[in-house]
Amino acid sequence: MLAALLSAIPLLICMGYFFMGSLPLLVLQHDTPMDSRFIRGFFNTYYVAVVCTASVPAISFALVGHLAFSAGMMAIAALALFLRRVVLSHMDRLRTRIESADSTAAKEFRHIHLTGMAVNLVQLVALVWGLFHASNP
Repeated sequence: MLAALLSAIPLLICMGYFFMGSLPLLVLQHDTPMDSRFIRGFFNTYYVAVVCTASVPAISFALVGHLAFSAGMMAIAALALFLRRVVLSHMDRLRTRIESADSTAAKEFRHIHLTGMAVNLVQLVALVWGLFHASNP
């Protein structure tokens, strides 16, 4: 069980880093192609890292018989795959509108950025809560 709990540490680090790293990016206006490209790349990297780092504890928890926690880790990975497809494609469409000087596109892009951070924060809190309860049966 200890190994399964320890295997979740990289996921915690990844999710915490994303939240703390994306927070300062909110100072960007999101209205230039460079800003939107950088933020999109940051989200893409995050989603790929979450899928990779959630897979290991999913397998680890399954091996020690904690199928609920394994399913939770798989759900985190599946949500990251889904959000990667949906969020990044939406960001790409908005980036095109930003390049054509659409005044509302930057506001929508910023909203996606905030929503992505909120989803991450909810997952992070749920993960910490779940791991805390897993370690204290």
